[in-house]
Amino acid sequence: MKAVQFNVTVPGYVLAKGLGRFTDSVVYGRLSGVRMVNRELGPLPGPDWARVEVLLAGICGSDLGNISFKSSPAMEPFGSFPAVLGHEILGRVTEVGSGVDPSLVGRRVVVDPMIHCDVRGHPEAGWCPSCRAGLHGTCEMAGEDGEIEIDGHSLRPGGIVGYHGDLPGGWGQEMLAHQRQLFAVPEELDDRVAVLIEPMSIGVHAVLRSRALQSKGPILVIGSGTIAFSAIWALRTLGYEGKIVAQVKRAHEVALARKLGADVTVSPGDEARSALIDTGARAYMPMVGGEVYAGGGYDMVFDCVGSPSSLTQSLRSTAARGEIVLLGCAGQVPKLDLTFLWAKELNLQGYVVYGAEAWEGRNLHTFDITMERMVADGEGLLDLVTHVFPLEQYRDALRAAYNHRESKAIKVALKP
Repeated sequence: MKAVQFNVTVPGYVLAKGLGRFTDSVVYGRLSGVRMVNRELGPLPGPDWARVEVLLAGICGSDLGNISFKSSPAMEPFGSFPAVLGHEILGRVTEVGSGVDPSLVGRRVVVDPMIHCDVRGHPEAGWCPSCRAGLHGTCEMAGEDGEIEIDGHSLRPGGIVGYHGDLPGGWGQEMLAHQRQLFAVPEELDDRVAVLIEPMSIGVHAVLRSRALQSKGPILVIGSGTIAFSAIWALRTLGYEGKIVAQVKRAHEVALARKLGADVTVSPGDEARSALIDTGARAYMPMVGGEVYAGGGYDMVFDCVGSPSSLTQSLRSTAARGEIVLLGCAGQVPKLDLTFLWAKELNLQGYVVYGAEAWEGRNLHTFDITMERMVADGEGLLDLVTHVFPLEQYRDALRAAYNHRESKAIKVALKP
């Protein structure tokens, strides 16, 4: 099969870190570790597995961070390379093992890319505490070999399909998936909405796991990417009725944020400061450093960027005893001033991906809740996928995703 593969090498790291600011070639061009390859996909590893033809696969900010080597190396032990990228996957089942519901053949599915202990082949008695709790996004066996065999060897380490040397992701024509990873897509959902189930579930998970639905507000959402829009949509579709302020940068992002449920949109800088003052915050200027505030502030801030500037803004903008929800893939943050974390008794909570949720008296996977809400309240979501490219044009797709200021891209997808 044809697939877009990424390999981690020391020369690739040196080139990307040294020349990445000057040329895209070392990030996703001919001098990079990203390549179109022909790769054999072996037989099903066991009776609980299926073969999936990929229909659409999204490009995530974490993909861009990894191929440019801008992400923290701390997660490196929990992946294996070379790997076919892509973890936002819409596909169609073409083959199932004897332990999989045969009615899935021919059905559209989305893939939960996080690798559960069950997927690794561990018997239930040996599952880690996270997997036993249904929160396999934090599987504690991700750094170990699995029990099942792929191509004659034990499954290599890795926490997620798309950064796994033995389990190709969605940037290829087909893939293998365990039955635990497959979720049938409602017929009502357009492909370009269905491919968003994985990233939109991140916002749903954070809203359900935080105290957002009990918040008195206002809530600030920082970010112009898919995860920020997922947070806005999740807040509204799950029932939050308070004020949402969205911090976005460009006109098309303003329109989308309002369509998904934001009451107010502000740009970074003066507009954001004015909105903070409108909450009752009083500004003070210390002898050294930027402006600080007391009183007012946001009851909750969803930081969907995770940069030094967004984290600084979050810490200074959140009201006393408020909560910061960290959804941006923050890594190493030099010289971050944490003074207001303790001075205002803030709660800083990170969330990753999805899992078991309690919702309306039921215990469901986040994907199930997201799909239900998409069917009932999906207006505006179709506008999130702004660009779709054939697999062979992956470099053009990555260029559009990287240079989103010029391309006006929000979600870019590949169509194998």
